Amino acid sequence: MSSLERTPPYLQVVGTLKSKIVSGELAHGDVLPSVRELAAEYGISTATAQKVHRTLRAEGLAEGRQGAATTVSTRRTLHRTAADRLEAALTTGRIYADGEYAVITGADLTTPPEWVADLLGVEDGGQALRRQRVTHNADAEPVSASTSWFVAELAETVPALLQRERIPGGTPSAIEAVTGRRAVASEEASAADAATEEQATLLGVEPGAPVLLSRNVYVDAQGDTVEVGESVAPARRWRAHRS
Repeated sequence: MSSLERTPPYLQVVGTLKSKIVSGELAHGDVLPSVRELAAEYGISTATAQKVHRTLRAEGLAEGRQGAATTVSTRRTLHRTAADRLEAALTTGRIYADGEYAVITGADLTTPPEWVADLLGVEDGGQALRRQRVTHNADAEPVSASTSWFVAELAETVPALLQRERIPGGTPSAIEAVTGRRAVASEEASAADAATEEQATLLGVEPGAPVLLSRNVYVDAQGDTVEVGESVAPARRWRAHRS
């Protein structure tokens, strides 16, 4: 029996809808299929379909009022991970969901932290290309502040990485278009922490407020590093995992 077959039917449907929500196919404010529509489409009972709605509401991905349709709710509740954004870039050509936008706050060549240098294969004292941004939702609220790191050679081959302008399709697409190297998978680690003064300013929270720190690596089909990233996001945002 496969893991999918062992998964309760309502969680299988929840997983399908989560994937659509995280990718942006179902955007904030979109109406979710009704209980009857879910039951008919997925061959489940109405009681099971009601459990799907309850689960999505409990996880902060949907909201509903008595007598009204259940709608997607993500602007203040969802944290899109590096894996989510890579999947969106690979499948849709867009790295941000509808309404999201990034403000590029820095792009330069500098000495990277030791952990970044190790992942990129940068020798001691060497430089790496750094690209910094703050991502906002459709309400113009900051949802994350992030830094992407690349080997310094890309400054010449992909000069857009050194410009303080958004790159349509994201950095993985820009690198692939020039070099042919395609990021196909990601690894990510996260930890809770307290916001520094700089992080608090970027995210619009108080210094010392809880935040989520993440480090990620995009790799190509050969397992070689394409991009290294680090980000910080406010608390009380759900990460939705797909399996």
